[in-house]
Amino acid sequence: MIQASDIHQANILIVDDQMSNIELLHQLLTDSGYRNVHATLNPEEVCALHRKFGFDLILLDLQMPVMDGFAVMEGLKTNKADDYLPVIVLTAQPGHKLRALEAGAKDFISKPFDLTEVKTRIYNMLEVCLLYKKLGQFNHQLEQQVLERTAELRESEARYRSLTELASDWYWEQDEVGQFTKVSGPVLEMLGIQVSPFDEADPHATSGWNEQERTELRECINERRPFLDFLFHRVNNDGSRQQFRVSGEPMFNQSSRFLGYRGIGVEITDDSAPAPRLNGASER
Repeated sequence: MIQASDIHQANILIVDDQMSNIELLHQLLTDSGYRNVHATLNPEEVCALHRKFGFDLILLDLQMPVMDGFAVMEGLKTNKADDYLPVIVLTAQPGHKLRALEAGAKDFISKPFDLTEVKTRIYNMLEVCLLYKKLGQFNHQLEQQVLERTAELRESEARYRSLTELASDWYWEQDEVGQFTKVSGPVLEMLGIQVSPFDEADPHATSGWNEQERTELRECINERRPFLDFLFHRVNNDGSRQQFRVSGEPMFNQSSRFLGYRGIGVEITDDSAPAPRLNGASER
């Protein structure tokens, strides 16, 4: 929330070609506790002053020689750093009020001044302007936090992908109906899935695998159980043996709906270790 002390610290500019009006408003504001009140008789200085000081509120007379208040507001709109025009117009012409609001002014004060009305409108407008600025700062901070968090997630994802590539020879994912959505390596052959690119490359792709091991793994997947470092064996046509270690886990969304499986695997050379059992699998 905006405190009264914040409002009284606001940066205010009075623009009027009549010194008497400037003196009256300046005295009224300082007596009301405002500490940063500036003024100019020259409307041609307003845009440059606003770029330099970034006023929280500009009290702008409409009827001025050389450059009227409407021209000043058009000039203020060119300041790309300020998408909110913090202007209250000062006018003795009732017909100018609607035009001024259409030109971007946020409020108006009628001449001759009603001092109670002046103080109330200025205070209320400053509260709105400062809230708008605070909201803009908050949104900017939030955007920065989102960018930083996104960069962290991308870096973490890159590290995870790099470690996965270093730790495994292949990666695989299945959807909820068992269709492979991502795959690299011989995992499809192990599970006995016929996939054209693999079959065309090797018409004997599924031969040589230990069918008991493959059946046990497929049952585990059907029951949606995780498995860790499960060993697969294969005997090639030349009599040589290959051994693979594969791990996988079921995927669920926040509503506990099954989404599929994902896993990794690696080819190993030590064929002496016994194959670990699947999690929750009974001894055969």
